Amino acid sequence: MAGHSKWANIKHRKGRQDAKRGKIFSVLIRELTVAAKLGGGEADDNPRLRTAIDKALAANMTKDTIERAVQRGAGGVDGENLEEVSFEGYGPGGIAILVESMTDNNNRTVAEVRHAFTKAGGNLGTTGSVSYLFIKKGMIQIGSGGDEELIMELAIDSGAEDMEVSNEGLISISTRPDDYENIRKCLTDNSIELTNSEISLVPETTVSLDLETSLKVFRLLEALEDLDDTQSVHSNADFPNEMMEHLDS
Repeated sequence: MAGHSKWANIKHRKGRQDAKRGKIFSVLIRELTVAAKLGGGEADDNPRLRTAIDKALAANMTKDTIERAVQRGAGGVDGENLEEVSFEGYGPGGIAILVESMTDNNNRTVAEVRHAFTKAGGNLGTTGSVSYLFIKKGMIQIGSGGDEELIMELAIDSGAEDMEVSNEGLISISTRPDDYENIRKCLTDNSIELTNSEISLVPETTVSLDLETSLKVFRLLEALEDLDDTQSVHSNADFPNEMMEHLDS
C-alpha cells in the first residue's frame, strides 16, 4: 500500500511538471506573438521580441514553433484580439501581488483572478493599489562557474546598477530597463552564458512572513500562475528558507 501511495505521488508530481511545461510554452507563445505584433518581427530591431526568443530557446522550444508564433504576430493574423491587462491585490498577511495577463476576454480573466484571490483569503484591489510598490528592472542571471571578475567588469562598464553573487556562486545582475539590452548583448558577445534574463517588476521592499502565512501566499501565487491568461505574477513576499521543505513533504 505504501508503494502504491508513493507511485501515485510520483505520477501526481510528473503531471504537475508536464502541466507547468505546457503552461510555460503557452505563455511564451503569447509573448512572442504580441511582441512581434507590437514591435515587428525582426528581433534585432525589437528588444522585447529578442528577450522573448531567448526565453523560448532556454525553455527548449523548437525554432519552428518560435518562428510560427513570430510570423502570426508580425502578420497580424492570430493574437490580434489579445490585450495586456494587470491586476493588483493583497494576499494573506497583507502581501502585495501584481498579476500580468494577456486575454481576449477581460471579463473572464477578471472573474478567474478574483476567484483565486478570494479562495485564498486575499482580495483583488483597484488599479494603482499596489503597483507603486514595484519598479521595472532588467534582471540577468548567470550560473555558477563563471569568471566573476570579468562578468563584473563587463556589467559595470555597460551600465549595470547592481551585481550579487549567492553562496552557490549564482550571479544576479540588475539594470535599468533602458540599459538591459546593451548589458545582455555585451555579456553574450563575450561568451557569457545566461541562465535567465528579462525585464521584470521588482518590489522596492519585501515583507518577511512566518511559515504558516508563507504557505498560504505561495499557494495563492501558484493558483494565479496556473490561470490560462496569466503571463507573470509578482509579489513582495520574503519566504523563509524552511518553506520548501514543507512543500516537498
